[in-house]
Amino acid sequence: MKKSEILNRINPLFLKGVAHRGLHDREYEKICENSMSAFKNARDHKVAFELDVHLTKDKKLLVCHDSNLKRVTGKEGEIELLTLKELKENYRLLNGEELPTLEEVLEEIKEEVPIVIELKGYSPTKNYKELALKVHKALEVIKDKRNIILISFQPQCLVHFKKEEYIRSLLVCKESAWVFALRHFFEGVDLDWVLFKEEKYQKVKKDKLIMCWTLENENDINEIKDYADSITYQYVDPDWMKNL
Repeated sequence: MKKSEILNRINPLFLKGVAHRGLHDREYEKICENSMSAFKNARDHKVAFELDVHLTKDKKLLVCHDSNLKRVTGKEGEIELLTLKELKENYRLLNGEELPTLEEVLEEIKEEVPIVIELKGYSPTKNYKELALKVHKALEVIKDKRNIILISFQPQCLVHFKKEEYIRSLLVCKESAWVFALRHFFEGVDLDWVLFKEEKYQKVKKDKLIMCWTLENENDINEIKDYADSITYQYVDPDWMKNL
């Protein structure tokens, strides 16, 4: 697929930056990461946002970054070992909000802004295909497929989506740089921003959608903006990003 075709298949708002885990504060007591308030805040600012999805014990799609809930709720628990009912009844984010499901987020946002969805497969059970199929089912409500980009560190999740459906971007970090060799199977690559210091990563923008994560200040963004099509950011003024 040519680069021009890839760009035509995504909402142009993605190219104005992506709010990491929603548009949240440093102080989680106000607006927590991956909370409904963070997603509403992104919608209100008219910016694309990213979220993370796990599969619960009873095969529901919960939005949260970590499998372990201690960091974001203050209480021990593993998403994949708990049912959605247990999670909703016994856990709250640090600002008191419920952990949302993917379906709840899609219903709330209604494609008013585009979303990057990271699939978080669970290595102990190797639930990659099951997670992908559940996300695929949840996305049946999406009317314009340009409003969704799928990302994952695990290519086993992304292969279950056809290239004709959603743009898929392979996450790559320094610790798993070997995954970069699989980039030819997908439409995009989502790179840890520190990798752009190496020339081989600077060159891939010619053929692929190149996304970059996660930058927290304007100086770093200015340093790598010419090498990436889309930058995932946090703690940066979204209006400044849109005018970059």
